[in-house]
Parts: sequence; C-alpha cells; structure tokens
Amino acid sequence: MLNFCSLYSGSSGNSLFIETPNTKLLIDAGVSSKKIETALLDIDINPSSLDGILITHEHIDHVQGLGTFSKKFDLPVFVNQETLDAMPKQRDKIASNNIKTFKISDKFLIGDLAIKPFSIPHDAANPCGFNIWKDDKKISIATDIGHMTNDILKQLEESLFIMLEANYDPEVLRCSSYPFTLKSRIAGPTGHLSNEIAGKTISYLLQSGLKTAMLGHLSKESNFPELAYQTVIDELITNHSFDKNSMQLSVAGRDNHSNLIKI
Repeated sequence: MLNFCSLYSGSSGNSLFIETPNTKLLIDAGVSSKKIETALLDIDINPSSLDGILITHEHIDHVQGLGTFSKKFDLPVFVNQETLDAMPKQRDKIASNNIKTFKISDKFLIGDLAIKPFSIPHDAANPCGFNIWKDDKKISIATDIGHMTNDILKQLEESLFIMLEANYDPEVLRCSSYPFTLKSRIAGPTGHLSNEIAGKTISYLLQSGLKTAMLGHLSKESNFPELAYQTVIDELITNHSFDKNSMQLSVAGRDNHSNLIKI
C-alpha cells in the first residue's frame, strides 16, 4: 500500500501526506499547525502517528506551521542544512534531536519509504523536490519549479504518480493585479511552472509509466483550477498521449484535502 493525499496546495499554503502500512509522512507544513492537525484528523490520521516532516524549501507557504507542529507532536523534521539555516524562526521551535539534515541527491530511509531529494530551480536557499519509493512503486513531488530541465525530467521518469506544479497561466498572470516585479519573478527562471509546461511534462512522463497526476500549487491570482486542468488536457491531446482510461488527472484544492489516492 502507498497512499497520497494533498491536505493544502496553492500559493497560500502547502502540505501533503503520504502513507504506507508502516510509515506516515508529511511533506511541508505551509499552513497553521491547527489547520494541518484538522486536515489530518479529517482523513482519520492521528498527527502523533507521523514519522516525520519533509521540507522542500523555506518559503512561508511551505513552513508556516512547521515549528509549532513539530514541537506539539514531537516530530522529526527532515531538511537540508541550507534550508534549515534560512528559516531560523521555525528552526528555533524544533527540538534539536528532531532536526534531521540530508544532502540533496543522497537517498535516505524513513520507515519503509526510500527518499531521494533532487534540486529544483527556485529562488530559495537550496530548494528540492522528492522521489519516494515503496518497494517498486515510485511517486514524485515537484512544485516551485522556475523552469523544467532535462535533469528534473530524468528524476521524474518512471513515477507512477506525480504531484506537479501548475502555478499560472501567462495571460491571466499578465492581466493580474500583481506588480510587475512579482509577475516577472513568477514567470522567471527561478519562479514557478506554467500550466502549459506542466502539460508538456506530464505528456513526456506518460512514456515512462505515469498513471496518475495531480496539479498543485496553483496561484489564486493568476490561475483557475478549470483552466489548469484543461490546458494540461489540451497538451496531452496535442501530443497524442491522452487516454482517459489509462491516466488520471486531478487538481489539488487550495483549502480542502483531496481524496486519498492509492498508488
């Protein structure tokens, strides 16, 4: 058994949940500790039963509730050193024995899950995505990606499931109320991934066995769930790779958890 659930996903906060029969993990804690606790209880998960929290990077929409949540439930936090150093307010709330640092590209184990971080282009200290294996089943978490690279595509190959960023639509972003500097950051090489590139990425990954994809980290101001979904579908049709019977696509909710996805 390998299950995935998006608790919260969007520019206002991100937290994901993964479980096997023996291991339960949170990826990021970008909303309040109380909201994370509520979402977990809503899917019948006792927060105290978690085996740890994986952190992708230090931006507030990924670590807002981290320190408080770790402290309340005495949970280990798995993070690279540069990211840890970049979030002193959160770091200081975490018990020293619960800080577990990893090096990007080094594989490590948490319970019966194998974890391999990989670098992503984003304007943070040392941001990463994660490949996660249970036996021969591989899933990938890839958000906050300024641009897609061949190296990242290589990391994502052979994933059965992917949580992939589809942050913005270029035209909606252009017409949004964001200031020009923020628009430039979002669409820049260390910003976020567009709907179109998410579609092209999923189309490519179907060739190596991708079965299920969830679009995540949508911007509230420069995207819409329906638009992200349809743009990706259009890309898949254009590339002759869409078969609704062999591939499932969904969009993660901003303020509500997804269904439990069984991989």
